[in-house]
Amino acid sequence: MAQNIVSLDFTDEQIAGAVAGVQQAAASLPGLIGMETGDRRGLTLLGPRSQDFARQTLRVLAQNPDIVPASLNLTEAQADLAALDKLVPVLEQLQRLTTRVEDTVAALGSDVMSVALEGYAHIKLSGAAHGLDDLRKELSGRFAKTRRKTPQPA
Repeated sequence: MAQNIVSLDFTDEQIAGAVAGVQQAAASLPGLIGMETGDRRGLTLLGPRSQDFARQTLRVLAQNPDIVPASLNLTEAQADLAALDKLVPVLEQLQRLTTRVEDTVAALGSDVMSVALEGYAHIKLSGAAHGLDDLRKELSGRFAKTRRKTPQPA
């Protein structure tokens, strides 16, 4: 018996509403940037263990402006921290939604593949009697193994 982890039937209106909601969320947050993977790797990141350090350092610098060199833009760092604090809850909600959508897509795909594999087994067993041999051969391409070319001796 084939699995059925989830059964959904979204209307076009539901999907359009979801897409519009995501677009509205993006439009509500002007200034978001995109970076290449290499650019992200080069960043000094503010992880959970570094947050207390960074917050305390900014607080001490703000309380002691006489030690802050002109080249250190403390005001911009404070604004960045405030923006980060506002954006993190949005990120957390989007991540939860993304995880649920990914899990649902995976479950739906698994349900489809389970039925397809079970159906293919039936086609293999009795397909020839129903004139489905050519179709079975075509479908068998999914399971074709690629052969490695043996290296030629130099």
